This record gives sequence, C-alpha cells and structure tokens, in this order.
Amino acid sequence: MTTFKAMVIDKADGATKAALTTFDEANLMDGDVTVRVEYSTLNYKDGLAITGKAPVVRRFPMIAGIDFAGTVETSNHPAWKADDKVILNGWGLGETHLGAYAEKARVKGDWLVPLPATMNAREAMAIGTAGYTAMLAVMALEKHGLTPDRGPVAVTGAAGGVGSVAMAILAKRGFTVHAVTGRPQEADYLKELGATEIVPRADLSGPVKPLAKERWAGGIDSVGSTMLANLLSMTRYGGAVAACGLAGGMDLPGSVAPFILRGVCLYGIDSVMCPLERRKEAWKRLETGLDRQKLATMTREIGLSDLSDAAAAIVKGEVRGRIVVKIG
Repeated sequence: MTTFKAMVIDKADGATKAALTTFDEANLMDGDVTVRVEYSTLNYKDGLAITGKAPVVRRFPMIAGIDFAGTVETSNHPAWKADDKVILNGWGLGETHLGAYAEKARVKGDWLVPLPATMNAREAMAIGTAGYTAMLAVMALEKHGLTPDRGPVAVTGAAGGVGSVAMAILAKRGFTVHAVTGRPQEADYLKELGATEIVPRADLSGPVKPLAKERWAGGIDSVGSTMLANLLSMTRYGGAVAACGLAGGMDLPGSVAPFILRGVCLYGIDSVMCPLERRKEAWKRLETGLDRQKLATMTREIGLSDLSDAAAAIVKGEVRGRIVVKIG
C-alpha cells in the first residue's frame, strides 16, 4: 500500500479545512514503528481540530485523530515486532504528529502500549482517550483516599465520552454516582451506566459562592470554568476533584476557600504526556474495571466519511457516549 484514505486538515488564507483525501505513505513522519490502524475514536479534541473551532493542530497538513488501536507492520524499536497489537493515546498525535484517521501511522515505539489480552481493537477504541482519561481521573481520586463510604461522587458532562466511562467505572467500584447533565432526556441512559441521581446542569451553572453547601465527597469534571468552580465549592471537607476537560472554558472563576477552609484538593489530569507506567496501569485496570456490556451500550460506530458531521455534533454537545471510527 503506497496511498490510502486519510482525514487531512490543511490551512489556507488563515482558515483550516478538513477533508477526506488520498495520502501517500512516503509522506508519513519519522518514527521507528509503522502501524496498520484498525480503529480510532472521536474525542472532543478531535471535534475541535476537524471543525477548526480551536487551534488544536499546530502543523499543516495534518492527519487528524489523537488515538488508535492497530497491528504493528514493521518495527525498529526493541519493544515491538510485526503483528504486535498496540494502542496509542496522545503524545501530540493529530496535533504535531500525523494522526490516527488513516490506514497507516508511523510513530515512536515509546508512545505505544500493548493492547490488553482480553480486549480487541474496537473495544479499546470504544474506551479511547476519553475512557483512558476517565480511568486516570478515578485513579487520582482513589490515590487521594476516596472510597465509596465517603459519600457520592459527581460527574459533570455525564452524557459525554469521559463522563459516560467515568460513571461506569465508579459504579463498578461501588461508588454512588451523581450525573450532572444539561440533557435531562438522557436520564435513563445515565442510570443504565450507574448514576443514582441526575443533577441538572443549572445547579452548577450559576454564580460561584466561595463555599456552597457540601454535597459531594469528590468529583470528575470534563467541563471546566463555572462548572468546575461550583463543583469545588460544593465538595465536602477533605474531598477531591479531578479535572480533565475544558468544554465550558479554560477559566476558573472561583476562590481559594474550598482549598484552605475545607482542605479540598484539585487534581489535574493530563492524558497526552502521561508517563508510560501510569498509562499501562490505566489500561490494565480498564481491562477488568469497566463493564463491557455498559461499554457497548454507550458506543456507536462510524467510518472515515462520517467524521465531519460527527465532529460538528460533538463540539455542539450533541454526542452521547463514545464514537468508534472504523478505519479502512
């Protein structure tokens, strides 16, 4: 194969445009492992890149897609050989390094982790970067000492990719989960994933008090801005919040009161440059810590030709759960 279909983002006259086009393998970037990509996924960051709503892409032309699962074709890296099954999340894929929405990718072997033995490539990308990030957030809360007996955990952006997987993981761990959402029509879906209470987004969208009534022992936030500030102000003494998204904005219009008067901790969750050992731990835990039936419930599949429409929908907050992208 010398050419293949790819979703390529280019820039002209100051504007970016994404299109499904033919890409020559000779133009792949340097790397010591070439992978036949089988599945990718659509994350919020992918939506921003394809629609041009935010300056995610920093090199042009760029093949979009921040994660993939596939099979090693060739390798000059000591850890990998032909036919190994691998996963890649982040490391600048789809931003500074040609990404996942193509039949082949050439990457650094140090960026790869093994596909869990009981998981196929489609399941791995049903989890994707959103689900891997959700597990990193759960790990941070548990490292803090949060246990189910401490009280309920709030998950914002609950119907989205990170929120859906986070709720399923927390519920399986025995936590009481409260789903914060602006889509009340998704209540049945959220309860299927493990939510015991549906919290209207409006409860965390108003003016931020330095300290509000204590409601949750902890939280996982993928929204940022006012939502995160309100969540912090409502977190119980000694609790913790893991922040991993900015769909609502990059600002944080709160105060230091939750930190210095209630001892609340705020953990930042980065999935892009996360150290390799923590990545491996997260994927190992995802192999057994996520109900596969719930994963199937939250997942739908599209092809490369469907990406533009799906990207527009995800940035508008119209996507529920996870979208797997079948490559080829």
